[in-house]
Amino acid sequence: MDFRELRFARALQFTVQEINNSSDLLPGITLGYHIYDSCASVPMAIKVALQLANGLDLVFNDTDSCAKSAAVPALVGDSASTPAVTISRLLGPLGIPQVSHYATCACLSDKQQHPTFFRTIPSDHHQAAALARMVKHFGWTWIGAVCSDSDYGNNGMASFLKAAEEEGICVEYFEAYYRTQPRSKLKRVADVIRKSTARVIVAFVAAGDMRFLLEELSQQPPPPMQWIGSEAWVTDPQMLRFNLCIGAVGVAIPRSVIPGFHNFLLDLYPEQALKFPLLTEFWESSFSCSLKSQTGSSAGMPACDGTEDLRALQNPYTDTSQLRVTNMVYKATYAIAHALHSICIYLCIYLLTYLPVCFILPSVLLQGDGSVDFVTVGQYDASQPKGQEFSLSKAIIWYDGSEKVPVSVCSESCPPGTRKAVKKGRPVCCYDCINCADGEISNETDSLDCHKCLPEYWPNNEKDKCLPKPVEFLSWDEILGIILAAFSVAGSLVALSITLVFYKNRASPIVRANNSELSFLLLFSLTLCFLCSLTFIGRPTEWSCMLRHTAFGITFVLCISCVLGKTLVVLMAFKATLPGNNVMKWFGPPQQRLSVFVFTLVQVLICVLWLNVSPPFPFNNMQHFKEKIILECSLGSAIGFWAVLGYIGLLAFLCFVLAFLARKLPDNFNEAKFITFSMLIFCAVWITFIPAYVSSPGKFTVAVEIFAILASSFGLILCIFAPKCFIIVFRPEQNTKKHLMGKVPTKAL
Repeated sequence: MDFRELRFARALQFTVQEINNSSDLLPGITLGYHIYDSCASVPMAIKVALQLANGLDLVFNDTDSCAKSAAVPALVGDSASTPAVTISRLLGPLGIPQVSHYATCACLSDKQQHPTFFRTIPSDHHQAAALARMVKHFGWTWIGAVCSDSDYGNNGMASFLKAAEEEGICVEYFEAYYRTQPRSKLKRVADVIRKSTARVIVAFVAAGDMRFLLEELSQQPPPPMQWIGSEAWVTDPQMLRFNLCIGAVGVAIPRSVIPGFHNFLLDLYPEQALKFPLLTEFWESSFSCSLKSQTGSSAGMPACDGTEDLRALQNPYTDTSQLRVTNMVYKATYAIAHALHSICIYLCIYLLTYLPVCFILPSVLLQGDGSVDFVTVGQYDASQPKGQEFSLSKAIIWYDGSEKVPVSVCSESCPPGTRKAVKKGRPVCCYDCINCADGEISNETDSLDCHKCLPEYWPNNEKDKCLPKPVEFLSWDEILGIILAAFSVAGSLVALSITLVFYKNRASPIVRANNSELSFLLLFSLTLCFLCSLTFIGRPTEWSCMLRHTAFGITFVLCISCVLGKTLVVLMAFKATLPGNNVMKWFGPPQQRLSVFVFTLVQVLICVLWLNVSPPFPFNNMQHFKEKIILECSLGSAIGFWAVLGYIGLLAFLCFVLAFLARKLPDNFNEAKFITFSMLIFCAVWITFIPAYVSSPGKFTVAVEIFAILASSFGLILCIFAPKCFIIVFRPEQNTKKHLMGKVPTKAL
């Protein structure tokens, strides 16, 4: 006998008695009731519904006879969803209201199918949502699912699976079982659970079905797992005998206290029990004695002697510490009474439609003394904002005996810096963690996509945040910049030193030869060439970008113009020695100055045109390197840049050709030979500069340009002026006009 269902029936008796004793509710009206046992059977539920619809009172006895009685205005029940659905389909068209205290199937919320059905317990739609959010709350994304193969289980699990999908939870398997199905089906369900990789199982199962399943699993226990239970079994005292349930967590109706109900249950005597067949069966079952024959025995049981005491019993009937569904019976009965009181069923509809949805979170815990008991660890309140529905009042001791939340995932969480890639043919919860591509980050766990950083940013090594890209340019404080600056300054000092030597010996033949004025102008231009390389070092600005290229172009043209002038002087000087040739008067000092001025003016005009049309400007180059920004001077107009270089190259080539032609002219100190060598070096440097400039990355592009400037400048100063300085300083005896004219034999140097 189901003592808990008997307690529900006694709760209805108690509530009706309380209402009849009330002076405020239904004054002058006495409520009556009929109690029927559907035996959780659909056929019996149909029989009861038909009797109610026809106004017949069904009396349970051996002959199963019926007696006429008045039709009832309302029905409380049934406890199970499937019988409740059957009764509702029969009574609904007749307009007889039905208020269930425990039928939770979401299907009963369809008012077209069940227009007169109401309940005082939340629908499984809410319970399923609560279970799904609980699973999500604890981070479980890989679960198993088991349900009763009934209206309660199938509809409840359907609601849960839908809610779980919305929460991003994957279900490894879904099995349904009903206790009347073959044992082979039960064994198959148990084997699926044993072989699964999910460590969390959601069981939307009726208490009777759950007992069968746990008994089967106990024969060959699976690995430890976390059970998540529906209200039907998670607070059932009979589950406490299964160690598999230790640590189970679920949702349940909050416990309540009904004042006076405990004493009402115990205030039962043999004389009262004999009046009701259900109470007679309960009394005889509890005390193993017969009430039907006080003088003898019945069915092998001794007669009850009147000393039986209900307070000595410990069973679900007398246990009022877990009044959950019993309170729903209490509320259902009062709801009908209030509806009758106002003579309007719509008040009942309002009251029962907008009941607050609140569940407590019970857990099956192992106590310090070794016993197992239910403990409330928190509550779920659907009226709270999403994400705040759960509130835990104490730590949960899970199935492994620890307070650490167990893990049940198909794949470990993808850390920041990675993204999830679903495995082909597997649920979305089974995935691989793929590192974000270059230039992308993910700053969340289990990110579905990586996001590109802004062009000015680049991911850190972990690829979980975008950091400003380092800006690279040839700076003053780095080794390469210091070395190039040192050579630049050293070159200018060499040029100034030679200038001082020449100035001090300006009256000597070797200085006066080949136009000393051009020599000093050449030394001045070389000094500027060395110094202009400094404009290429440091952070590019608008002014430095314009200055570096134009200064380089103009100073080099000034330098080459001077060399070209000196070459022409050599050629003209030897031409003038021929009889009748008066060419020197056409290329004297004024003409030499004019040639240098004109050649340089052309470059100045090219630079002015370049700066006006499309001048160089600072530019953040983010194409060459993905992980850093190259701060460089954009050429503005590439035509302008190559025109400057091309003009320098043209003059250098012309100078080289003329010097090459004059290299064999008679003279102990033929300057054309040294100019030829210097132009050869100059041209070689700048020819190799072009591919090196184009292919060099980042700041090395600038370094190559500076190197070309310094190399060509050192080539000019060493080839043209070093031999003269050597004679002035170390061979002063050769610094004579006779020696220079080749009239005195010279020693080999």
